[in-house]
Amino acid sequence: MTAQLPIAEPSDVRAAAARLIRLDGRAFAALLALNALAAGAGLVGPWLLGRIIDTVQAGGAVGTVDRVAFAILVFSLAQLLLARYARYVGHRFGERTLARVREQFVDRALALPASVIERAGTGDLTARGTADVTAVGATLRDAGPEVLIAMVQSLFILGAVFVLDPLLGGCGVLGLTGIWFALRWYLRRARSAYLDEGAANSALAEILAATASAARTVEAFGLQERRVAASREAIEACRRTRTRTLFLRSVFFPAVDISYIIPVVGVLLAGGMLHDHGAMSLGAVVAAALYLRQLTQPLDTILMWVEQLQSSSASFARVEGLARTPRAASAVSPAPVDDRIDVAGVHYAYDGGGDVLHGVDLTVRPGERLALVGPSGAGKTTLSRLLAGVDAPHTGTVTVGRIPVADLDPDQLRRHIVLVTQEHHVFLGTVRDNLLIAAPAATDAGLHAALAAVGADWAGELPDGLDTALGAGGYRPDGSQAQQLALARVVLADPHTLILDEATALLDPRTARHTERALAAVLQGRTVIAIAHRLHTAHDADRVAVMEGGRLTELGTHDDLVAAGGAYAALWHSWHGEPPAAP
Repeated sequence: MTAQLPIAEPSDVRAAAARLIRLDGRAFAALLALNALAAGAGLVGPWLLGRIIDTVQAGGAVGTVDRVAFAILVFSLAQLLLARYARYVGHRFGERTLARVREQFVDRALALPASVIERAGTGDLTARGTADVTAVGATLRDAGPEVLIAMVQSLFILGAVFVLDPLLGGCGVLGLTGIWFALRWYLRRARSAYLDEGAANSALAEILAATASAARTVEAFGLQERRVAASREAIEACRRTRTRTLFLRSVFFPAVDISYIIPVVGVLLAGGMLHDHGAMSLGAVVAAALYLRQLTQPLDTILMWVEQLQSSSASFARVEGLARTPRAASAVSPAPVDDRIDVAGVHYAYDGGGDVLHGVDLTVRPGERLALVGPSGAGKTTLSRLLAGVDAPHTGTVTVGRIPVADLDPDQLRRHIVLVTQEHHVFLGTVRDNLLIAAPAATDAGLHAALAAVGADWAGELPDGLDTALGAGGYRPDGSQAQQLALARVVLADPHTLILDEATALLDPRTARHTERALAAVLQGRTVIAIAHRLHTAHDADRVAVMEGGRLTELGTHDDLVAAGGAYAALWHSWHGEPPAAP
């Protein structure tokens, strides 16, 4: 079960929204001003219509009615133009703000420690970066400006009714209390319901992504039924959470529709009584009723977008939640005094499990080539993650130059230690783009030298050389070529310590050996820690460390360990198909 990334608290979401508004404060102020002017222009029409009614009732001239009618047309046109420009300004504000949200999300995602992403799963991060960011963008671009306009219009309309007569204004507000109760009931339940829906969507995305990426493994081990069952459970969880939000909407919207009629009826009844007693003109009663009827449109807009606002609020909480994720050390740590790596009394356990490393002690001297060998599950990869600063030990220390590796900030750490695993990635772009990620200032000569160092002769045969596009629509490197690109990036990064965790696993034996020798030549004078099942790597190493059951059981040169006749000697003879040496 993966642990999902954090969710921001409502206060954090409000603070983030306020920060985004401050970053584009002038546009937001212009948006408010334009909406206020548009709302003010819209109030003139019902008031002037009331004047027409009073004029006709009093037997006024036709010319007066015509002039008032023309004024209604002018103010209606002014409202149309102001509202249109307000929406234009609002949409531009929304697009700029959305760009900031996207850029901030990418920056935060790239700053996440690898261990956090692994525990949370890529599905959660993917769902937040796609569906949730899209929902926030829709709100900023569409729902936000629309709701803001509607809120300003609603306040102006209610104010106009109170100006006509405070009693009619009170009747209108009292009639709207049904909407307030329905809205309060909805909002109390909506946030948690939409957060649950988002979490269910993330879990489903994680299961589908994991199943698709491991399709061959699923087929090889006959796990199809299990994966289908897990997918169905995730889909059912999505259905339940979505049904819950649908139920909230099915109760909320009908209650609102009924509540629209009540204030208009109340104003007509109260206004009719006042008119009968000569306390109010017929035109004022009609104007008040029209105002409240006019109130339906902005309220409808607000309530129509309430669902989107609740959904996007939950999405914003998930997007902003990345800010609550623990980061690697941000303070500048003291620089390591040398390149020596020390592991002392290290114990480590993954979440919810027992120790997988038990009191490991190891010193890696600068410039040494150390091979870590052992059966699967012995703890080699876990130790490499601690050495590379991906994880921190639960007890004990892992230091480089007497500084704890976990205390180094990412940039500082990568200048000292780089971990290369059998997992690799080819980025969309050219060969040059894929290499410059590691060294933006590298020249073409340096790029060619890095490719040559890892035996990537195929790169020189591409039709456009370094400018050949890779990926969809371009050249598709196979597994070994993609791994060579990854190793070339390491050569360009030029760290003093390189950890190879089965880094040549996808290369054929001849290419793998050639690549490892090329790397050894390029990285001469640097520390190389190689973790592999191919024992020719151990044969070429200065020392060999043997791990069994999370413990370091043997340490020495290849010849010494073979002569000792222990676990390493057994592995070596087994790898060569030789019978074990006689005791």
